[in-house]
Amino acid sequence: MPDSTGGAVPGSLPVALFLHGAHADHRMVFDDLDADRVLARHIARGGTPFAIAAVDGGESWWHRRASGTDTPSMLMEEFLPLLAGQGIDTGRLAVFGLSMGGFGALLLAAQHRLPGLRAVAAMSPAVWSLYDAGRSDNFDSAADFASNDIFALRPELTALPKRIDCGTADNLLFSVKDYVQDLPGEHSGGFQHGGHDTSYWRSIRPDVVSFLGRNLA
Repeated sequence: MPDSTGGAVPGSLPVALFLHGAHADHRMVFDDLDADRVLARHIARGGTPFAIAAVDGGESWWHRRASGTDTPSMLMEEFLPLLAGQGIDTGRLAVFGLSMGGFGALLLAAQHRLPGLRAVAAMSPAVWSLYDAGRSDNFDSAADFASNDIFALRPELTALPKRIDCGTADNLLFSVKDYVQDLPGEHSGGFQHGGHDTSYWRSIRPDVVSFLGRNLA
């Protein structure tokens, strides 16, 4: 268990925080992606042990909304302290997600100086460089889009290891390529065969888990 100052005792596990996609919940990473089994195989091969933690974000798009929903504050002020209270080493932290959650992972890493953040991974992140009326579910207004413009925030990720993947048959492919093109600093991942679907995400799971483990070591 953590000590009274919040520091984790030796041997406690670092954690990768998963942000789910739209129309899903915290079970997505386990029920759809079988991440617990992939993680077990990673550890059995000698990879760094770490925990995977997930929480429901609803359809918030993982940023503060006009409704008052504030998932970043929930994550930082409630969920991470809860994990620390259970003996997880939140001083060694990664964040990853897919689709809506991939956008959320990049946004969280860029906007908030999370202590101990070691890496971010985004699978098929739902990113756009321009606002239009079709983004009304994702953002409350053009001003809200501007406040959470993941393209403008790319320099904030310069020093952080990043992995970004997208399928070559994904409708988001060109937008993700546009995002990656001017992404500064170290980054990995790529564009593999597949669509915006569970089959594709399952195909890249081992590589994503290995990336997280290397950076949480």
